[in-house]
Amino acid sequence: MRQVGWIERQVRRVDRFQQRHTVIAFPWAVMQKFGNDQAGGKAALIAYYGLFALFPLLLLLATVLGFVLSGNPALRDQLINSALGSFPVIGDQIRSQVHPLEGNTTALIIGIVGTLYGSLGIGFAMQNAMNTVWNIPFATALTAFATAVATGMTARLVALAGAVLLNLALFLLAFMVLTAEPLRPRDVAVGAICATVLWQTLQLLGTWYVTRGLQKASATYGIFAVVITLLSWLYLGAQLTMLAAEINVVLRYRLWPRSVTQPPLTRADRLMLERLAQMEVRRPEQRVATSFTAQADEDPLDSVPERQAPSNG
Repeated sequence: MRQVGWIERQVRRVDRFQQRHTVIAFPWAVMQKFGNDQAGGKAALIAYYGLFALFPLLLLLATVLGFVLSGNPALRDQLINSALGSFPVIGDQIRSQVHPLEGNTTALIIGIVGTLYGSLGIGFAMQNAMNTVWNIPFATALTAFATAVATGMTARLVALAGAVLLNLALFLLAFMVLTAEPLRPRDVAVGAICATVLWQTLQLLGTWYVTRGLQKASATYGIFAVVITLLSWLYLGAQLTMLAAEINVVLRYRLWPRSVTQPPLTRADRLMLERLAQMEVRRPEQRVATSFTAQADEDPLDSVPERQAPSNG
């Protein structure tokens, strides 16, 4: 049996403590599974496609505004006083009397095609991410993929409540539809609620930054600010969404408590390792079995008598 140092003993004792207390063990299990699934990389891919879809969408928006605002000064004044009027470049074009926004058929077509392409990329990236979070075997995931196809406080509160309900419904639907494994609403309800709260907070912060932070940016630096802000916002939003999805999986399969230092492996550790191994199934005819050696149950602390602990004297 190997010697256990004083630092490792303290870490293992802290590990035992967290495993006995769900309030600590559950968040730790979620974060561990987030790392096991390499969810951060999946979030980065989602953010990339999101950014790829947003810029054609902004081009589409600017082009449509060019058509709509032509000969409509009242609507133009309303947009100047909205959050859209604070956007660099677009806001300046809306306010400009010399070079106002103008409709362009070519830009309209490019905006539509680019938005559709980016949206498809987001859908595929989200589907792949959800299947990874739920540890769906590649063979099952591929089969499923082949068969898939305000003004005033009162008005603001009503709009906020509507946005929260809409986000909740969208997250419930997305978490169920984008996963190859059949899921019921109650299987994803907790994660959907968490994702709704996190996204709504992120949206409020983003709106506040756009209306106050970007409003003072010049046209040149404003472009860089928009790119950096959008990419950061999308990446953080994707990370939070993946984290909420991990909560659903950990809850459904009781993947906690997880150990900080291994061995020994907890029941949740073993189950998680088995699920990761099952993900490598590439064909329906393939079978993957997982086994553990006797060392998986060994706890070094059990072989270290308390009297061997160093004294303070």
